[in-house]
Amino acid sequence: MHKFDVVVIGAGAAGLFCAGQAGQRGLKVLLVDHSDKVAEKIRISGGGRCNFTNRDAAPAHFLSDNPHFCRSALSRYTPQDFIQLLQRHQVPFHEKHKGQLFCDRSAEDIINLLLAECAAGQVTHWQPCRIQSVSCAEQEGINSYQIQSDRGLIETPQLVIATGGLSIPKIGATDFGYRLAQQFGLRLVEPRAALVPLTFDGEAWAPYAQLAGLALPVLIETGPPGASPKQRKKATVFAEDLLFTHRGLSGPAVLQISSFWRDSQPIRINLAPGIDLPAALLRAKASSKKLVANELASQVPGRLADAWVAQDPALQQRPIADATDKSLHALAQGLADWQLTPSGSEGYKKAEVTVGGVDTRDLSSQTMESRQPGLYFIGEVVDVTGWLGGYNFQWAWASGFACAEALAAKSRS
Repeated sequence: MHKFDVVVIGAGAAGLFCAGQAGQRGLKVLLVDHSDKVAEKIRISGGGRCNFTNRDAAPAHFLSDNPHFCRSALSRYTPQDFIQLLQRHQVPFHEKHKGQLFCDRSAEDIINLLLAECAAGQVTHWQPCRIQSVSCAEQEGINSYQIQSDRGLIETPQLVIATGGLSIPKIGATDFGYRLAQQFGLRLVEPRAALVPLTFDGEAWAPYAQLAGLALPVLIETGPPGASPKQRKKATVFAEDLLFTHRGLSGPAVLQISSFWRDSQPIRINLAPGIDLPAALLRAKASSKKLVANELASQVPGRLADAWVAQDPALQQRPIADATDKSLHALAQGLADWQLTPSGSEGYKKAEVTVGGVDTRDLSSQTMESRQPGLYFIGEVVDVTGWLGGYNFQWAWASGFACAEALAAKSRS
């Protein structure tokens, strides 16, 4: 039998960071993962350069059924703390926009940093190592976890689950963490794909499929069908780039709103933010001899203008001077408040993260320990999900740090 002070299951961002922190606090730590490669999600993130945090990370940038849960961990391990860690390891990085920080070279720098931190904590690392079963028995008033693995039986008083969510199964995502939580009587918030492209029925999407590859800045929001002006005023609105695809919509704007979107809800998009389209078209009507589509193309991308005007036979091939004020207003309104209902999303295979997970009502926000003594959950497996832009990695660092502190304190007590 192999005995450790702590066993961490899952060698992704949260698991690696927590294991290293716990080891450096004097604990004998075992880190295990079923995959052949370490931290694949880090490796492919940010186009291979890893958007490892966001300077502006705050609780407002996270979704959860309990939005206040993340406050404690985020306040105790901040983006600046991780930046200082990078500087100690001499990892060069840069800021792109909106506080998003990326490695100058590649995501391998983050993986190597985390492995070096684990080495500094003398963490034992078994990978690949499959977990076959986990059980718990009380010994002298303390829970002891018996973990059956393909490298033998492991015993530990403290078990950390950092197995992530269901996103990107081709690199090893499983529901292991959710099943283990339920095994010990913990509740789940139903998981769903997030930060994911949205899709539309083929016939409904036909007028827009020709726009595949077109990107433009937009304002985007979602909410229940028939939302009142008051409800819309409270909605989260993102100002990001939109990308048309053959199957639907993608780009940062849609990835952001996908975390908030629910089945059967419409999304609303302003395709011409910052432009008073009705006024611009009416001004053009008074002085221009151009076709409506050509005049509209001076305000929005030409391909978009052509596709939009083509949907109204009364405006096709018509000089803007001959168009009615009503038709121009309707054209402008359609672009400024485009409402459409996705048929679904590209699912976990394309999702960057998973919304939902282990219910935070069953976890301590201070320690990440569950109602089951000695059992902890960190990172994406928990019902805390960040916006696009480095926030999910910051939650991995913050929740892993909070857990490591708690593991060390409990071992000393």
